[in-house]
Amino acid sequence: MGKALEQKEAGLNIVVVGHVDHGKSTVIGRLLYDTGSLPQGAIDKVEKIAHDTGKPFEYAYLLDAFEEEQQQGITIDTTRIQFSTAKRDYVIIDAPGHKEFLKNMISGAAGAEAALLIVDGKQGVQEQSRRHAYMLSLLGIKKVYVLVNKMDLAGYAEIAFVKIKHDMGAFLAELGIYPLKYIPVSGLQGDNIASKSVHMPWYQGEPLLEALDLLEGEQAAVDRALRLPIQDVYKFDSRRIIAGRIEAGQLAVGDEIAIYPGGRKTKVVAFPYWQAKDQRTQAFAGASTGIQVADEFFNQRGEIITRAGDTPPLTGKRLRVSLFWLGKKPLQLNRRYKLKLGTQEVEAQVESIEKLIDASSLDQRAADTVKEIRLNDVAEVILKLKEEIAFDRFQDYQATGRFVLVDGYDVAGGGIVLAAEKEAPGEFSQKAMRYIMNHLPQNGELIVVVKDGEIVRLERTEREVFSGIDGEGI
Repeated sequence: MGKALEQKEAGLNIVVVGHVDHGKSTVIGRLLYDTGSLPQGAIDKVEKIAHDTGKPFEYAYLLDAFEEEQQQGITIDTTRIQFSTAKRDYVIIDAPGHKEFLKNMISGAAGAEAALLIVDGKQGVQEQSRRHAYMLSLLGIKKVYVLVNKMDLAGYAEIAFVKIKHDMGAFLAELGIYPLKYIPVSGLQGDNIASKSVHMPWYQGEPLLEALDLLEGEQAAVDRALRLPIQDVYKFDSRRIIAGRIEAGQLAVGDEIAIYPGGRKTKVVAFPYWQAKDQRTQAFAGASTGIQVADEFFNQRGEIITRAGDTPPLTGKRLRVSLFWLGKKPLQLNRRYKLKLGTQEVEAQVESIEKLIDASSLDQRAADTVKEIRLNDVAEVILKLKEEIAFDRFQDYQATGRFVLVDGYDVAGGGIVLAAEKEAPGEFSQKAMRYIMNHLPQNGELIVVVKDGEIVRLERTEREVFSGIDGEGI
């Protein structure tokens, strides 16, 4: 058993989405049942309900019974359900009710690496099917399986499966989502869940459980540029330890690193440890770790560490983002919100709304007619931040390219970073200031023109000073 566990791949988080009553809970319940992931108490409880009411055994009820078991002492987040195969451990991210579910997609499913999009084989694609698919695109989840459920009610007919595959495929293609597989299933009857169905011989693909094991995990992240967002900095005796989780890449003692947004460079001198057995000289993607560096810089939560030779993150105070809004109060231009991206928290304002999109039809409204973003709206906007931060485009790095917006004390929206925007006319970037400080002349004068507390222009030596920044002067 020990050898088998050692050979398992890294775990995978999967978010399950779908229109109300399309059988999401039944599929999850069946999956847990068929993999032996449920405590016997939960199964006994549902069997008793079925016996007392004279109704068939309902796999959807297993989730409720399972959650009750959790509340009685099993330490599992109520929105996260675990199960395992011989290949790896899985966490299914689930939340009942579509409104709560959308909120969980912001805070809970931010860590999902794959998704199951469930569509009723008889009803076909519905509004919430399209809306949830759009949410997947906003979360940047590319590893998607579409499960065409309730095939037993559709007579196990291939034509019903093909129609949904066509309809959903056409919609998803507009979002840039190309499902890895379409799988016809019946959660109630167990068709194509853990084993291949005898009722659909026309389907030549794998059943769900086998298909899940074909998904690629996080291991490829090891080969990418280092991304280590600083979680915190601790001081023990004479040591300063920078702690965080390596989201991508790898790090070793002796590596030269750069810390952004400032870009200061230093070297890793050690991985601190409590016991001799924890001693190491390398750490890889997925590991939470602490490092000691050669220089006593002031480091703070939110900064991103990468290796000096790796592709650096973007830096700036203006971000073009795609976001969806779940707040009770509409998101308004120039109102202040808190942006959380990785381990960073910074004040943010919506500087402009570029376009508003209907998530179920993909229809767009012109930007000049939009003054606010309401509940369940999706929009492309420019965010202006109070401070410069480090980040990535979501398509390059998920963990450092997606964010949530907090209104007061509530998570009210979320989205992904599309690009860094140049500073608005009249503003002066912190990047430019750092460049100036590093290139001040030994002799001469530098006149700084300030308006409303902001530096707006340099005179006399500004052309020389700025000649090295992207070939542009000010």
